[in-house]
Amino acid sequence: MGATTRIPRSINEFGTYIGSTNIYFSSGTPVTNGERLGITPEEITQWKGFETEFSPLLLMYNDATNSRTRAIRNNLIEIIDKTIAYDQTNHILDRIAASPNATVYDWGAFNINGGVSPKTTRTRSITVIKEPVSVTFQQLGGAIIAIKCYSTSGARAAIYGEADSVQYLFKTGTVPPTSTNEDGLRSGLSTKGSFNLELNPEFKGKYLYIFFRWYSTKHPELSGPWSELQTTMIV
Repeated sequence: MGATTRIPRSINEFGTYIGSTNIYFSSGTPVTNGERLGITPEEITQWKGFETEFSPLLLMYNDATNSRTRAIRNNLIEIIDKTIAYDQTNHILDRIAASPNATVYDWGAFNINGGVSPKTTRTRSITVIKEPVSVTFQQLGGAIIAIKCYSTSGARAAIYGEADSVQYLFKTGTVPPTSTNEDGLRSGLSTKGSFNLELNPEFKGKYLYIFFRWYSTKHPELSGPWSELQTTMIV
C-alpha cells in the first residue's frame, strides 16, 4: 500500500495523523517506538517539523470566518505533499511495515494495512477508547486545585478501562484556547483519577483552561477523545 493511501490527503485528517504519529514516535520506555522501529532521530525531527509547520496554519484554516483563505489552504496541501514525498523518498512507512519489531499496534498508529509477520506479546482487542472524561474541581487555596476524573460508568474518581492514565493540556490567564492544537498549551499526565494541580500563585484571580482525555502510555493511538474545554478560577 502506498503513502498516498496511508497518509491522509484530507486537511483535518492529516492534522490528526501527523500529530498522533509524532506522539507515537516519542512514546515508549526505555526505548521509544521510533527507535524500536528503526526510524532515525533526524527522520523523526523532520516528521515533527511537518507538524510544527502545519498546526498553526490548520488553526487559521479552521477559523472559516476570520482567517481561512485560499493561500492558507494551498500551504496546507503543500505540507501534506511534502510529507508524502519525504515518506516516499525515505520509505518511513514501508520500513515500519517491514520491521521485525513491528506489531499490529504500530500498523494501526501509521494506518498500515498488512506487513511482515507482526509480533504481539499478548492477545487483546484493538479498540480505541471512546469514553469521555468528566471532571470536578475543588479549590484548595494557594493556586492548588484538586481534580477528580470520572467515566460515565464510574461513581468514584478512577482511571477508565483500557487507559492507564489521564492526560491533560492547559493554560492559565484570561483568554481561553481555541483548541487542543493551540501553541503554548502545557501538558501533564496523572496515573490516578484524583490528583492536585499546583499552579503559580501569581495566577490567582485568573482562570485555568484545561482539556482532558483518557490516555494509554503503551498504545497512544488507542487513547480517548479530548474533552470539551473546562474552566475554573484560580484562588
